[in-house]
Amino acid sequence: MEKKALSHYKAMILAAGRGNRLRPLTDQLPKPLMDIHGQALIEYHLHALSRAGIDQVVINHAWLGQKIEAALGTGEAYQIEITYSPEPEGGLETAGGILQALPLLTDGNQPFLVVNGDVFTDFDFSALAKSTLPEGCLAHLILVPTPSFKAQGDFGLDKEGKVLATGDYTFSGISLLHPDLFSGITPGFVPLAPVLRDAIHQGKVTGEVYSGRWDDIGTIERLETARENGLN
Repeated sequence: MEKKALSHYKAMILAAGRGNRLRPLTDQLPKPLMDIHGQALIEYHLHALSRAGIDQVVINHAWLGQKIEAALGTGEAYQIEITYSPEPEGGLETAGGILQALPLLTDGNQPFLVVNGDVFTDFDFSALAKSTLPEGCLAHLILVPTPSFKAQGDFGLDKEGKVLATGDYTFSGISLLHPDLFSGITPGFVPLAPVLRDAIHQGKVTGEVYSGRWDDIGTIERLETARENGLN
């Protein structure tokens, strides 16, 4: 068997959300463990990251986090070493969760991949796992065409590949982030959107558009759609 080329990056899967819009399903099962064609949602990410050469993954959790740890274990089944970052009840929001996990993700200077645990996608992480951030860049975002359930997009992209604060695209939840993005942030409950927007206004965020399969599993209806269509 050909040995896969390992990435020099670690990755984080965000799995601490309560999944209120998926209740009552998430009353007993955390959203990342929702089944889609015989696999938990989060397992698709683990397999995809492994194929891309990522062999170390940090998973944060809050709601029913012990069930995530019990289901995934140490990551041996995915050829990945999994480390968990437990959060207090209610979670720390995205930036707060990443900030808490930084010592597990980087030596303080190395970027890392991040993916939301509640998206269902056929995105190939290989190129992202081998890419580098330009000098002074704090984040590289994977954007997608704004889905029909949203009234408008969140971001744009200029000709040089810099992300704009307004436009027709939606952040996919997939990114390559530099630890300096979180410099000066006080630990605690901190959302990511304002942090990203501040860096965007400084011209320190690049991006690209992915037009392949991408679903936000935010409601029961979208979960059922993903189950009906699967991945090719």
